[in-house]
Amino acid sequence: MTLLTTVFAAIISTIIWYKNAPKDEMKVGILCWLYWGASLMWFVDAIFEYLEFQAEYFTPAPVDMLNDLYLGLSVVALGMIIWLAVLLIKDPKGVVKASLFKKKN
Repeated sequence: MTLLTTVFAAIISTIIWYKNAPKDEMKVGILCWLYWGASLMWFVDAIFEYLEFQAEYFTPAPVDMLNDLYLGLSVVALGMIIWLAVLLIKDPKGVVKASLFKKKN
């Protein structure tokens, strides 16, 4: 489930990035790299887990699937938090800078 969750997040973010390319004002490319990296990590993990458990790998317990889903969603949420931090630091549209230096009348 972790692999499936991160692959879907990677595909969705890539579609959004590609639709807005080449300007990429919102730095969605960073989000794509984060999710594709996580997907690659989970893919390697799945290969080694399959080599260890063989056919049992394809019949996980429901509790294990739920735990993996929570872990996958946590990775997606962490990727979003990192992306938001980068977005706020880079401030491509100048919104944060404008709000910080806004003069009060």
